[in-house]
Amino acid sequence: MTRVSKVRAHPLSVALAEPLYTAHECHTHAHLIVVEVRTDDGRVGTGEVHAGPLPLVCEWIERLGALLQGHDALDTTGAWERLFALTSPRPGGMFEADGLPRPIARAARGAVMAAIGGIDLALWDIRGKAAGLPVWRLLGGNDQPINSYATGGFYRKGAPLDACAHELAAFVDAGFRAVKLKTGGLSIAEEVVRVRETRAAIGPDIPLMLDMNAAYDLSACIEFSRAVEPFDVFWLEEPLHWYLTPADFARLARATHIPLGHGERELTRHAVRDFIIEGGIRYVQFDATRAGGLTEAVRIAHLAEQHGVSIAPHLAPEIHAHLVAAFRQAAYGVETMGGADRNPLSWGLYGQRIALVNGQVRPPAGPGFGAEVDWSFVERHRA
Repeated sequence: MTRVSKVRAHPLSVALAEPLYTAHECHTHAHLIVVEVRTDDGRVGTGEVHAGPLPLVCEWIERLGALLQGHDALDTTGAWERLFALTSPRPGGMFEADGLPRPIARAARGAVMAAIGGIDLALWDIRGKAAGLPVWRLLGGNDQPINSYATGGFYRKGAPLDACAHELAAFVDAGFRAVKLKTGGLSIAEEVVRVRETRAAIGPDIPLMLDMNAAYDLSACIEFSRAVEPFDVFWLEEPLHWYLTPADFARLARATHIPLGHGERELTRHAVRDFIIEGGIRYVQFDATRAGGLTEAVRIAHLAEQHGVSIAPHLAPEIHAHLVAAFRQAAYGVETMGGADRNPLSWGLYGQRIALVNGQVRPPAGPGFGAEVDWSFVERHRA
């Protein structure tokens, strides 16, 4: 039996050439955690975590990893359930009577779900390597090309309103056949200009998504959606403030014909379920590298399939391409940042990046996730 012998967290950070703003926050650095799991028979699996704060998430990776020492590394579901159980009370748990840590504090849930996700991904990488198969093959998928789109239009101080149009047009010139624009940071009138100019620059046939980073309350979002409907918008992503619920999404869905996307900030399949069933979202953007890992993402993909909606995972194409490849009838594609200047860590982490050909990517062919970490790159950018 292949057993877990060691779990390590490798936090990475690098300064961006210039700050990038969304409607919600400013990014001055790119951050990433590489999770390394080793087994007693010499196998090594890696996963990614795109969540912070780095010290807290890394601490949880190490603490939770210690609880898996000696666990069957191929039993991904058992490992996931063992760790997730610590997020809720259990009989005698407050006194650690069963030898496990007491229930995890509520305030730590986000960091813990990120840590579970990174460990889970590394275990799936080991499963694939042990079988000599890529993860998409373990999931029953095939290696046909997958849609890909590039995200841009981050706000820059002093930039003209049409700067985003030139940027996204350059993505199209580079071969992408769908693009996503950051919106919601300026007035509705200014945002309409940005969307209109972008649509004119990319042409009528390129799908144009809008990522709003939870910028609006319900009434303002209805106003915005109606203002941009003439520009053939593919989806509205994270349209409503963080505290609004599936009921609010349902009201928005009834008020606009533009499909809604959501899910990257959700921690479990249970919340995503409610946004699908009650909130009317049509694109599920759950991020396995932020919460829950592939084990939870597969459950969500099945749920999406059963309700006739599509998965469109957030970032990490080397990971998420495997999921998309396994759910062809319930998937749109994978996201990239369009260039190394926006996400230099993800761009340089692997010895060989997933390749874009005619606006699509193919799932990696190697065993596991098929994307071997460049450990010299990790050392150069260690936080």
